[in-house]
This record gives sequence, C-alpha cells and structure tokens, in this order.
Amino acid sequence: MTSSPQVIVSASIAYDHVMSFNGSFKDHILADKAHVLSVSFLLNSLKHQRGGVAGNMAYSMGLLGVPVALVGAVGPDFAPYRAVLEQMGVDLTHVPVIEDDLTSAAYMNADLAGNQIAAFYPGAGSYSKEIDVRGIASGARYGIISAGDPVAMMSHAAQVAESGAKLIFDPAQQIVILSGEELRQGIELASIAIGNDYEFGMIERKTGLTVDDIAARVPMTVVTYGDRGSEIRFEGQSVTVPVATPEQVADPTGGGDAYRAGLVLGLLLGADLAVTGRLAALAATYAIERHGPQEHVYTPESFLARFDQSFPDYAGAVTVADIATLGASTVS
Repeated sequence: MTSSPQVIVSASIAYDHVMSFNGSFKDHILADKAHVLSVSFLLNSLKHQRGGVAGNMAYSMGLLGVPVALVGAVGPDFAPYRAVLEQMGVDLTHVPVIEDDLTSAAYMNADLAGNQIAAFYPGAGSYSKEIDVRGIASGARYGIISAGDPVAMMSHAAQVAESGAKLIFDPAQQIVILSGEELRQGIELASIAIGNDYEFGMIERKTGLTVDDIAARVPMTVVTYGDRGSEIRFEGQSVTVPVATPEQVADPTGGGDAYRAGLVLGLLLGADLAVTGRLAALAATYAIERHGPQEHVYTPESFLARFDQSFPDYAGAVTVADIATLGASTVS
C-alpha cells in the first residue's frame, strides 16, 4: 500500500459456489413426500468464485484506485483470495484468520426455470463481531457497513460513527434479520444511506420510515433501480442517474457492490452528484457484464476512457491524475 486506507468496508467475505441443474426442480420433488424429502441433482456446471459483499466492493475499489481496508474474519482457506486482494493493494490488516473454521460460503443451485435452492454457511465470518474498527476508521473518510454478521454490522456502524468517519449504512440482505430499532439506529448514525428500491420498501415496513423520511434524516440517500438507473438525494437536491449501457448482461450478481465502489470514488474526489452517480453506474456495468462478481478487470485509464464514451456530456470530468491523488496502488 502507498497510503492509508480512506475507506473501510465491513460486510461478508465469502466463497460463492454457483451450480446449475439442467432440468426443473419441481419434476423431482414429490409434494406428498415432502416430509421425507431426499433428492439429489446431477449438476450441469459448478463455479467456485470469490465473493461476499465486502470482498466484492473491495475488489472494485482496488481496480478504481481507491485506498480501501477490508474488515472481516476468514478461515485458512482464504489464502488464494487474500493473494488477489493483496496484489490489488487492498489493506487486509483487519482480516484475521480463524484457524479452526472455514471462510463463509454461499451455495446456489439454479434450474432451467430460474428456481434456486441456496444455502449459506457463515463459518469464520461469525467472528467478525470481535473485530474493533475504531482505530482504522479514525484515519478513514468513509466506513461502509453492509450485509454480514448482524452483531458485527451494528457494532461496526457505531464504531465508525464514533471514530469520526462518515458512515455509509447499507443493510441490504440483512434487513430481514435486523430489527426495526436496529435499522433506525443505523439510519440515525449514517451520513449516507443506500439500497435498492425494494430494500427501502422493506425498511419502511420494519421502521415506518419512507425514503423521504430517511432523506430528511440522512445527508445523502442513494436509491438504485436496477436497469432503470439510480437516484441520489443530497441536502434537498435530487439527481437522477442513468445506467451505463452494457455490452452484455451476463450476471447481475455483484452489480450493486460495484456501484458502491464507483460511488465512493466520486465522493472521495469531491465530484458533483451527476458525475459521482455515473461513476457508480459504470462500475456496476462492468460487473454485470461478466459471470461472477469479481471477474471484471480494468485500469483507471480504461475505466475513464469508457466513462467519457458512455457519458459524453461529462467527458473529462474525472482524470487519471485525479485518481492518482488518492494514493492507491493498483494493478493492470
């Protein structure tokens, strides 16, 4: 690393096991025998990929030249994953290895009809709540708390806010686990609240707070709408951001995590909202063009060249020299 992390990311770090079944699950499940269910599926494909919300964000931040520190506990099987992130300059000093457990793992099996049977093993990630982030957060400008161990999420959110770094609260998939009071607490501590429109709907159901209510409490609120773009609200302003046209849509998994990496880049550079949102949109597009959340590769130079092409009205708004001022080391 050539500089101290300006962003810390606390969330899940996991291996994804993505499977496909060349048939339909329903053809092999007998409803009247569900109480003694015993099925096995011959898989058509199996992919073992780096993943987890925090890992995905850190990966894209590394590509973009953002000095980032990853936070979370892993198992001894994390070594190959660690090597990739270290090469990209990601700070891993707050990623302890739990020797007697494995790195968190997601298992996802989908059939031809799009039905999915999934399982998640938290493994070593359950120990993340024992990590204190106040020291590293005190030297950072932003701390992102996203889906991971729920106890770690709330303790790290409080520690980031206490440290003086700006808290980006992104409860995502853990909205269903966190209580309404915990969600309210995270929102009250946050400088930025982010989620997709469905997630904000879930937050409203559990807290009674609408997007408008949250925007009135939090300086910046970001709502993503998939292929309909996103919206950034800041101090009474509202900016609608279009998507960056993809060359193909291979896999939407990880697009939201990459979006957050681009958003953070814009925030660190002090870019205006329209530029910041478009940096986020393009980062997301790179991710969805590949199968897997960490299979895209680019340099800051190639990223900005595509940014200028994708958003000609904003061409030149960000330069490689601007990114270099952040002080991160990257690889091509």
